[in-house]
Amino acid sequence: MKLTKKGHACVRLEKGGQTLVIDPGNFSEADAAVGADAVLVTHEHPDHFDEGRLRAALDANPAAEIWTLRSVADQIAPAFPGRVRTVGNGDTFSAAGFDIEVHGELHAVIHPDRPRITNIGFLVDGSLFHPGDALTVPDKGVATLMLPVHAPWNKVSEIIDYVREVAPRRAFSIHDGLLSDNGHGIYNTLLGPSGPGIGEAEHRRIAPGESVELA
Repeated sequence: MKLTKKGHACVRLEKGGQTLVIDPGNFSEADAAVGADAVLVTHEHPDHFDEGRLRAALDANPAAEIWTLRSVADQIAPAFPGRVRTVGNGDTFSAAGFDIEVHGELHAVIHPDRPRITNIGFLVDGSLFHPGDALTVPDKGVATLMLPVHAPWNKVSEIIDYVREVAPRRAFSIHDGLLSDNGHGIYNTLLGPSGPGIGEAEHRRIAPGESVELA
């Protein structure tokens, strides 16, 4: 599996000549989802869900489909008739040659006075987990965790404890579109060997456009 980091919370996964894109929102590149055979969307916030980026992907590939939760599907199904699949916690499906499991139901708490929206995470091929905007812990082992490092709803102690609880082999930063170079440096230090410790996991930041091969 080839993993390519795109802007903010968006990632591209490639395997067997097919491409899966997760969360091409408005902080990711305009063409972040172009070339995708399937697109997954975790929730409705615009930094994860952008109709223009979805339209670009589906226009480029008439066979491409979108898999998402109901709150997003209800907004875009009329624009993409027959090409939007609604899924929720506990569902399993195949998309673009990848086996997907859905985990989670709610977005993390931004503030107690702000109503929580729904959010789902996607476990891909039983090894890579993208949680969206939540610290969902799948009920099985995860080799690669896409780690949301910076958001209005989290703090670094929670992120460190989340990696410890999931206990992946590796954690790659996502949800980092609001960080400066200085901010990236701070998070890399706190999640690295000189930080408080994240168990046996290895943390790494992948710059937008950079790719890694996952065993």
